[in-house]
Amino acid sequence: MNGADTAWILTSTALVLFMTLPGLALFYAGLVRAQNVVSVLMNCFAIACVISVVWLVFAYSIAFGDGGSGNTIWGGLGKSFLSGVGVDTLSGGIPESLFFSFQMTFAIITPALIVGAYVERISFQFVLVFSALWVLLVYAPVVHWVWGGGFLADQGVIDFAGGIVVHVTAGVSALVLAIMLGRRRGFPNELQPPHNPGMTMIGAAMLWVGWFGFNAGTALAADGTAGMAMTVTHISAACGAIAWSTCELILFRKASLIGAVTGMVAGLATITPASGSVGPVGGLVLGLAGGVLCYTVTQMIKQKFKIDDSLDVFAVHGIGGALGTLLAAVFAAESLGGAGLAEGVTMADQLGVQAYGIVAVAIWAAVITFVIAKVISMFVQFRVSEEDEEQGLDLAMHGERGYHNL
Repeated sequence: MNGADTAWILTSTALVLFMTLPGLALFYAGLVRAQNVVSVLMNCFAIACVISVVWLVFAYSIAFGDGGSGNTIWGGLGKSFLSGVGVDTLSGGIPESLFFSFQMTFAIITPALIVGAYVERISFQFVLVFSALWVLLVYAPVVHWVWGGGFLADQGVIDFAGGIVVHVTAGVSALVLAIMLGRRRGFPNELQPPHNPGMTMIGAAMLWVGWFGFNAGTALAADGTAGMAMTVTHISAACGAIAWSTCELILFRKASLIGAVTGMVAGLATITPASGSVGPVGGLVLGLAGGVLCYTVTQMIKQKFKIDDSLDVFAVHGIGGALGTLLAAVFAAESLGGAGLAEGVTMADQLGVQAYGIVAVAIWAAVITFVIAKVISMFVQFRVSEEDEEQGLDLAMHGERGYHNL
């Protein structure tokens, strides 16, 4: 066991959980009506609890088990309940129990990202059942494909910290759910603005800090790769915020706080798959490109296609993750300051592999999400009643108020 590596991954695990609780929870809670703030916080908190158990029981084994000889689709159930993993069992230079916990925090935040697509109109019971099944049937298999020795790993796909595994799966699934669920009352022209931009900024700041564990921790070592991953992550986040705010200034002559922090998250999502492969120039370009493209798609989804992906999960995470996955093939080149591509692999070859990975995972996530949602909705309420939506889900679902002066 390497003590320095173990200490760093212990820290990174705490940082990634900090991204969800409280980072993402506060980020999303500030964006909704005041009558729904408790609902959003409860969704994020409950998902963390449920997925922790799901990860232990089956999902970790599906993702990182060996699945038998030549199985590139799923890892099997041989490591269910951490079977065979003891105090001294290692995964590389760190305890496997720690690797389990680090990856568990990824499994927690990914379905929590989807919360942003369906806030203010979905039943709490549906959220719990859907999130558990989604991690088992969508997330865990994709983890195996990319990080667990599956067929996309065999193809040589570059996805250092989850552009495909986390952001494409969550973004595509969020879009499918938003379409199935339908629009909120008053969408798109009569919605109330975010009730607390300050809360959203605080949550975003926590996401920014926690993302260092997300990306730099994925190196699974306290080394130069982790150091560069942290550097390019920070640069990309800053550039994403600058790009988004610049778009707002050009179009509206005002730069909003909500826009700046959303652009920051777009920059983080874009750099995630490439953070172990690119240098500072790559971090700068990916952040700027992510900010501009995610802003553009956000406007298209809402204004042109009239899809109520409430907090822009597909536009920010799905598009950002896909863009970063593609650009990783370009900026990984040594001539652009990257770590270099595999021997004998051209930039065009790598672009093809990256695109294949995105498309394969997007199709899987879309189809399985649709099927899961359809099946669950036969037994559990999907969308709340009009009365509950109007009243707000804090009282309707949880019997509490975020603010007692409402």
